[in-house]
Amino acid sequence: MRKLVALTLALSLAGSMTLSAQGKGKGPKEKPQEKPQQAKVAVVFSDPHREAARSYFVTQYGRGNCPPGLAKKNNGCLPPGQAKKRYVVGQPLPRGVVVAELPKELAVRIGPAPTGYRYGILDGDLLKLAAGTMLVVDAIDSLVR
Repeated sequence: MRKLVALTLALSLAGSMTLSAQGKGKGPKEKPQEKPQQAKVAVVFSDPHREAARSYFVTQYGRGNCPPGLAKKNNGCLPPGQAKKRYVVGQPLPRGVVVAELPKELAVRIGPAPTGYRYGILDGDLLKLAAGTMLVVDAIDSLVR
């Protein structure tokens, strides 16, 4: 009987030492898995795009006859209370909002949209939209005054 108790005690101690050694990191060290590098793609308007769009609208529509008080608000020369945008950058467009196509000359100046995106004009602003979801990725504000 004593031999059985001693054997049981010895096996339990050996098992607990093995488990504690593994728990304390005494076993073989494992290297953490490295995350694959992901390429970052910018889908916002670049400075040349912004300049091309602004110069196109100035050429086509001029600076406008906006009063100085409204001109400094950069809201498209709209009176207070009417200057609400129908879009928010980072959010999809609401249902029923129709986006106008770019004039051909402007489309030539800024070039084609990246794959999966499209350009459009809404509320006097040039928008970059995700093609399937109509998510507003970026906007150039106050082009038409």
